[in-house]
Order: sequence, then structure tokens, then C-alpha cells
Amino acid sequence: MKSERTEFDARLDTVPDRPGVYLMKDASGSVIYVGKAKDLRNRLRSYFSKSAPSLPKVRAMVAHVTNFDYVVVESELEALLLESNFIKRYQPKYNVLLRDDKGYPYACVTMNEQYPRILKAFRVGKDREKGARYYGPFLGGDLYHALLGLRDIFPTKTCRRVFPRDIGKQRPCLNYHIGRCIGPCRGDVSADEYRAVMEDVCRFFEGRYDGIKRSLTDKMRKASEEMNYERAALYRDRLEALNRIVESQNVTFRKEKDADAIGLRRDAGEICILKLELRCGRIVGSSTFFTVDDGDDDTEVLSAFITQYYPDAWYIPPVVLLPSEGEDTGAVCRFLSEKAGRKVDIRVPKRGDGLRLLEMAEKNAAESLRRRILRVGESGQAIREALEQLRLRLGLDEIPGRIEAYDISNLGEDDRCGAMVVFRDGRPNRSAYRLFKIKTEEGRDDYSSMREVLHRRFSHLGEDFGSLPDLVLMDGGKTHVLLAKSVLAELGLSEKVSVGGMVKDRKHKTAGLVLPDGSTKAFPSADQMTEEELVLLRLVTAIQNEVHRFAFSYQRKLGKKRNLSFALEDIPGIGPAKRKALLAHFGTIGRVRDASEEELRQVRIITEADAHSVFRHFHRTGEE
Repeated sequence: MKSERTEFDARLDTVPDRPGVYLMKDASGSVIYVGKAKDLRNRLRSYFSKSAPSLPKVRAMVAHVTNFDYVVVESELEALLLESNFIKRYQPKYNVLLRDDKGYPYACVTMNEQYPRILKAFRVGKDREKGARYYGPFLGGDLYHALLGLRDIFPTKTCRRVFPRDIGKQRPCLNYHIGRCIGPCRGDVSADEYRAVMEDVCRFFEGRYDGIKRSLTDKMRKASEEMNYERAALYRDRLEALNRIVESQNVTFRKEKDADAIGLRRDAGEICILKLELRCGRIVGSSTFFTVDDGDDDTEVLSAFITQYYPDAWYIPPVVLLPSEGEDTGAVCRFLSEKAGRKVDIRVPKRGDGLRLLEMAEKNAAESLRRRILRVGESGQAIREALEQLRLRLGLDEIPGRIEAYDISNLGEDDRCGAMVVFRDGRPNRSAYRLFKIKTEEGRDDYSSMREVLHRRFSHLGEDFGSLPDLVLMDGGKTHVLLAKSVLAELGLSEKVSVGGMVKDRKHKTAGLVLPDGSTKAFPSADQMTEEELVLLRLVTAIQNEVHRFAFSYQRKLGKKRNLSFALEDIPGIGPAKRKALLAHFGTIGRVRDASEEELRQVRIITEADAHSVFRHFHRTGEE
């Protein structure tokens, strides 16, 4: 091994200290990593010097390198462009490589053809370079509804006839006679006229509705002035269809501008990147991508996304919003500007609409990743493999069919609650979820509260809770596992139900499993995981995240309800004693709100003036 490092050191002396791109190769000659550098010599020395690279992924990559090549360029921008092209060509194992979520479809408008068509495509094709335009990717249902909306607004052909070959060979179909196609098959519609319609279709996919609205309005008025009321009604119907679509996109911003916001979230060994598209002040679309979390920092992942995604995007907005900037942000800006043919800015918003849009992108990225983790994998085989790995890890005799997970959520001594979620055959069974409001005064700490929850659940077998679980997973460490085992032993169930635990790291990510004997088995870092460990991590993360989400949502609901009840004390004349009397009499704040003055007067210690104040508080007319 020393001789290899010496050989590398000798070769590094000949590497220039100039910008460039380097290609790391393994023993077979395959490119396993592509990188760029302002100074090739310094960057390569950082890999092959005596001090080992810090990231496990980089150490693993260097261990497989037996050769490397490099290309010298004139600038950092040229290095970025070349790196992007090499990554597309070689798909190196150790680079950040993006993939669409489940191969969702694109809408392709073949503007490269004389008579363009609207097609569904599952990848961006080479015809894009010749003028075809791709929009998406869409969720399958979203694309279906978009195409339905198109047919209500634009008179486009949906038949299988090929133009110009089939012009004049057959009579127009029904769509022409009902105004849903301008009938290029008749031979009196020029290619330019038909292409003008398809340009409007492209504007529709881009969310540029205002120009389409003006065009339809002008045509409707002109037809009306010419007393062609049938055609005017046709344009009116198309305008109304467009307005319905615009109104359904209720997320708007004050300034009519174009921007993309890119959100990023990590969990369960994966990274989700979600791009929100703002066009003319409206959110008109989003795209979701995933990559393996190999420990690269956010700025490196975002840079990789931009250089891999935008070269295939037909439109690049003037502003791209990111959660953070990297060292190469300037070069990335120049990269985007060159691709767009105009200036493109990268910004990290701190306030205003930009921050709001970025927060929406990050929230949706988190939600997309949560859904993906809940799926565990893209097939039933992945779930079966995850359950088998869980069985092996916990030493169970059989694969657990019913898994119950428990968590406690509280805000100090108030709003203490517990949650139980159920996974049946590796998938969430939401109808079996249960919530517990902590009742006993002894339950002032998590352990006492959990003991109460477990006693209440396992003391009522065969009633509201269904069958016994094969496995109980506690959200916590050794103490929680031993607590659950003691409760089951007290109830004579310790031989029937296995117990394990789920622990998180300092970043609140699932980090390992607590075994039935109380020992902890940590998950390896993402770049060192096998496929079997990865599907197990996804399953355990899904269960732990779901029970935490369910418990927290109930705790928040209790807190909101408690705060609302205390709001009664804001009513003149109503203090703590009268608030408690009202809630004791009616049971809920909603019933207090719905009560008449006469009913309010029936409450002990509530005077006629109090009843009037309470009634007036909930039934103000807005005249004041």
C-alpha cells in the first residue's frame, strides 16, 4: 500500500496548479468519481496525502482508486460545465446522482415537428436538443388532469392522424365539429396557425396564464362584435375553464415574478430534493428527486442538483432560491447564466416572499421523504426483506406481522399524552392507531406515563385494540424496553409479545435498535450500509417517525384546546372559577360557544351579566 501512495505522490508533482476536472478510476479502468478544482494539484494531494480524508465515502473511494486522469481548463466555470458532462456520461459510483421519484412522467410538446403533438414521456429525450419541450415530472394524476384541462381550453388534435401525411385524406372527426380541434386535417389550417395554438399550450404548462386570458378575451369580444355568438360562447367556455384552473392554484405571491426554490431534507440514508416553480407569482409545479445520503454537505448536494438538472430544463428562471451557499456559488451562477442565455442569480432568502417560498419547498421535501420512508421500498419484496432483517436483528422466531410502537409527548405537566401506532405486514394500519390522554397524577414523567399507557392497552385485550402484537417497539432506549417488558410480565404476556426499542441520534434521526436484552445495535453510516441494512433503517425510521408524529399532533391538539378554554378568562367578569364552572357544566368549549344566554344562566355562580358577556363574546356581529 505504501508503494501505491509513493507512486501517486510522484505523479502529483507533474499535475499543474490550474483549474480542471479530474476522473478517479478503479482497477478495471471504470470512472468511479468525477470532481472539479480551482487548483488540480492541491485537490489531488488532499486525497493522496498521508492524512486520510475525513468522510467515510471519500476514504472508501480513495481505497478503490488505482489511476486517475485530469483535464485542464481555463476557468472555474469551464470546470463546472465539463464536470457536469462527465457525470452524465460516466454516472460515477461515488458522485451525487439524482433520480426521479418513481419515474413520474413528463409532458412533451414536440415543437421540433411541423405539426406539434402533446405526448407523455418518462424521460427527457434527445429531441429536446432539436426543439421539443419537456415539462415536469408530474405525479401521474396531475398530468392526467392537466391534459384534461388542456382539451377544455385549447383546440388541439387528439386523433392518431399523422400530419402533413394525412391532411385531406379523411373527413374531420367530432372534435372539430364541437370546437375542440381546429381541424388541421381539413387542409385549410396552416402549420403556423396550429403552432400558434401549441405555443399557448406551452405557456399553459409554464403557468403564464395572463397572455392566454387576454388572447381568449380578445377573441371572444371580436366574435361577439361580429355577431358570431356561437364562436363567442366557445371562447367564453374556454376562458371559464382556464379561470377554474387558475383559481385552483391558490398559492400566490405579491410580486409577479419567476423563481425556483429548492428544498432539501435527509433521513433514513436518503436525501430528498424538491424544486418548487414560481411563475408570474403563482406556484405552478414541482419536481422531486432522491439520492443516497453519503455524508456530502448540503451545498455539495445542491450544486450537484443544479448542474445535473438544469442543463435538461427548457426554462431557467432569473432567480434560484437555495437554503445555503457554497464555495462555488459564483461559478454555479455563471453556469446557469450561460445555459439560460441571460443573468441568473442564486439567493439565500432571509425574509419576505422568497423565504416563504423556500420554506414551502423544504416542508414539501420533508413530506415527500416521509411518504417515501413509509413505503419502505418500491416493492413488496423490499418490505419483506426489511421485516426479515428486523426479525434477525431482534432474534425473533418469526417475522412480526403486527408491530405496535409507543411514544409519550408532553409539554411540562400539561397536555400529557401517549400514542400507539400499528404496522401490519410492514405498512401503517391507521385504523388501529390509538391515543391516550394521561389520567393519573403519578404520570408526571415519561416513564410513569408510559407505564399507564401500556397497562391501559394490554389490560383490554380483544376489545378496542384488536389482536396482540407480535412485537412492541418503544421510542426510547434500554429503560423504556425494560419498562415494557415488566408491564407485560405483570399481565402474564411476556411469553407472547417481544419487545425492542428505537433510538435517535443528536440530530433526531433514527440511529439504532435496542435489543430485547437491553443492548443497543447502531446502524452504520449510510455510505457503509448494505441494501439489507438500508431497507431495515427505512422501516424502523418509518415506525419511529410515525409514532412521534401521531403523539405530537395529539399533544398539540390538547394544547390548543387548553389554550382555548383559558381564553374564556379574557371575557369581562369571567375568572378561573367561573371558567371551570362553565366547562364542568357544558363539558367542552364548543358547547359553551353554542349555548344560549338562558342556558348560560343555569350554570352555578354565573350571573345574568356574566351570561350576557359570554354570549356576546361568541356572537359578535362585527358592528363595533
